[in-house]
Amino acid sequence: MRSIETQLNEMGFQLIAIAPDRPAKLRETKEKYGIQGIFLSDSRMAAAQAFRVAYQVDANTLKQLEVYGIDLEEASGENHHQLPVPAVFIAGTDGVIQFTYANPDYTVRIRPEMLLAVAGTVRK
Repeated sequence: MRSIETQLNEMGFQLIAIAPDRPAKLRETKEKYGIQGIFLSDSRMAAAQAFRVAYQVDANTLKQLEVYGIDLEEASGENHHQLPVPAVFIAGTDGVIQFTYANPDYTVRIRPEMLLAVAGTVRK
């Protein structure tokens, strides 16, 4: 998303990221990667559950994440062991969601060029 953030802004869209990390962790991430958009903390996964993009992380995946140095409980400050699937929602100025993308495979994200094309269509 960082690669197209400026283009989306020029089209009139505002990038808002909702992440399962606690606020302090989100600030670290924004600073580390120089992200300009708005980051909102959903450490209790209420938004992810409401958008129906939350899933329960199984024990094997938790162990694998630990191998990579990822501690879900430390990052979120919670012990629910949930994460959101990659998802994008585009809302119009009226607040109505015009486009939804979600993928149960956490390794697959929407391609930037696809998102730009959809945003261009929604904007019209």
